[in-house]
Amino acid sequence: MTKEIQERIDSQQLADALSSRYLSYAVSTIVSRALPDVRDGLKPVHRRILYSMLRQKLSPNAAFRKCATVVGDVLGHYHPHGDSSVYDAMVRLAQDFSVRYPLIDGQGNFGNIDGDPQAAYRYTESKMTEAAMMIMEGIDEDSVDMMPNFDGTTVEPVVMPGAFPNLLANGGMGIAVGMATNIPTHNVAEVCDALTLMVDKPESGTAQIMKKMIGPDFPTGGILVDDFETIVKNYDTGKGAFRIRARWTVEELDRGGYQVVITEIPYGIIKSKLVEQIGELVDAKKLPLVDDIVDESTTDVRIVITPKSRNVPADKMMAHLFAMTDLEYRFNMNFNVIDSNGAPRVMGIRDVLTEFIAHQKNVLCRRSRWRLGNIERRLEILGGLLVVYLNLDRVIEIIRNEDDPKAVLMAEFNLTEVQVESILNTRLRALRKLEEMEIKREDAALRKEREDLNALLADTEIQNNQIKAWFADIKKQFDKKTALGRRRTTWEAQTEEIVVNAEEFIEKEPLTVILSTMGWIRAAKGHMDLNSLDVKFKEGDELQFAFHAMSTDKINLFGSSGRMFTLTANDLPSARGFGESVRMMADIGAEENIVGAFVLDTAARYLVVSRHGNGFIVLGENCLAQTRNGKQVMNADDKNPAAFCVRVNGDMVAMSGSNDKLLIFATNEIPEMVRGKGVILQKYNAERTYVLDVMFFDAADGFGWTTGRGTTKLDDWTPWVAKRASQGHTIPVGFPRSGKFGK
Repeated sequence: MTKEIQERIDSQQLADALSSRYLSYAVSTIVSRALPDVRDGLKPVHRRILYSMLRQKLSPNAAFRKCATVVGDVLGHYHPHGDSSVYDAMVRLAQDFSVRYPLIDGQGNFGNIDGDPQAAYRYTESKMTEAAMMIMEGIDEDSVDMMPNFDGTTVEPVVMPGAFPNLLANGGMGIAVGMATNIPTHNVAEVCDALTLMVDKPESGTAQIMKKMIGPDFPTGGILVDDFETIVKNYDTGKGAFRIRARWTVEELDRGGYQVVITEIPYGIIKSKLVEQIGELVDAKKLPLVDDIVDESTTDVRIVITPKSRNVPADKMMAHLFAMTDLEYRFNMNFNVIDSNGAPRVMGIRDVLTEFIAHQKNVLCRRSRWRLGNIERRLEILGGLLVVYLNLDRVIEIIRNEDDPKAVLMAEFNLTEVQVESILNTRLRALRKLEEMEIKREDAALRKEREDLNALLADTEIQNNQIKAWFADIKKQFDKKTALGRRRTTWEAQTEEIVVNAEEFIEKEPLTVILSTMGWIRAAKGHMDLNSLDVKFKEGDELQFAFHAMSTDKINLFGSSGRMFTLTANDLPSARGFGESVRMMADIGAEENIVGAFVLDTAARYLVVSRHGNGFIVLGENCLAQTRNGKQVMNADDKNPAAFCVRVNGDMVAMSGSNDKLLIFATNEIPEMVRGKGVILQKYNAERTYVLDVMFFDAADGFGWTTGRGTTKLDDWTPWVAKRASQGHTIPVGFPRSGKFGK
């Protein structure tokens, strides 16, 4: 036995085994789960749900049936996967905010636009809609191929035959292995116009097609703000992005006030999370133009936004909201579908329409051949019935007296076996209803229909006319004048973007900015006394910088790496707590120290100094950082990090070093640069000596320093005056031991 088992062992490389098995899984995921078919726009699970409901006779006119019944039938006969996957797919087909034309009519809790989940399938009920019936129209007329189900006990359709353009109408999304799809919904009436155009003029370009269907038509409405060229480009390649904005109106209030009401939100956005997002931004002072947001929605969307001031223009406030929130959302379109050959690929709109039309022609021909077969069989039966009518007494005599009436009838009247079987199966009471005129009338009608069908199969033009008639019927049922058919997403291409400078609407108020040695920053309202600050810090932390500012100011932080970081004073956290780490507000390294903090004046000049005495003057406008990464101003490294940033406000500069030397020289000796390492300001002989403090002063006012005891002025400070890059002279008597000039 062991020997037999060993002989059946197949030696295979692990990489080859994994590769082949993962490829099989990937193909199964792509073809059998994630991507819709271009011909009916359905994934296998959706197709199986609808087919199961059709077999259960859950038509629009039928009574509702428990979703549990449908889920059970789908699992038992067609879909060997989990019940949640089937029910989730059912729910999506019933949600009027997820699909443009629901295929399932749901009764009960099927979720909502706020993201609330649906009830369990034992509580909900469903049946099909008219759109679903259109997708399956002609399925019992040999219009499509059928394949065995997973256990071979029954069959299921490979694809649905109906002329309802479900792929474009309801779109679809899915993630497979190595690829994904995201198809927007469209207006069926417009899609039918585009299909008719392609039937009449197959050479039509994307621009001509998009004049018939102007972009997506989402179930949640909204406004499409891209220009026509962008729309054409996206649909020509099958890939691209659309900008969808919420629809809003202005409601006037008493005393000249107003409020903005959002009535439609972008497709795919959960309303409750959108309101929460805006509320958090308002609390964090990231939306200075907005005062409050309230969700007053019932069955319809109604989100009320109150401006900070009635002087704020509504269009500017909304432009700022569009830039900062999901009230404007980019829908990334990807027409990745399974084509008619069963291969996944990204299609442009022309290919999608062409494949659908080809599928409908194939369905039309198959239905016509099926009907021809039925007509031939009926004509054969009618010929036999006509014989019965003309020889009724003789037929009855044969049936009553002959042991094998079937053979006698076939021989005497030259009938076929089918004709005789039909005669023998006719009830006696039905014989009296046979009338020669009725039989001949039906025979003539069927022969005329057969002639028309043969002409249709032989003439492409007749086929085109029939397909266009199907599209016209669908367009009529979903006309734009109806509630379901009206276009919801409107196209309003933005010719000019509104530029919003939110800072101009920030209320100007005094603040006291407080920064600790561990990098925790906060802003207290009002200008507090900096000499007697009563603020608390985390354990092991203490005050590093404190200064006055206004809420409209820019606050600059100078890091030891030589980078400038810019924060908006209005965005700083409240001083009620310990504040917030500046490393959460800007990309400041964990090992990087903040060596300077000040209110940025873009018209001023600043002296930046490194630890070992190099430096230069930089303009304030060159210190403004536009991103969280900051702006590199001084080239510094670990051996010689940045140490000071001092505003230039005098014609002389004084520097003290750890070598107990004081140097004073003229400000105009320092070069002005945009970025660099700088020049030597004060010279040090040893590497362990470094700058202790830097101060500007005017020669006319004299030189001195400030301590807790007061200000000390030197009567003669000329002994310490020298050229830049000198060492200086020994500090004067009474100079602070800290080497600091004071404040």
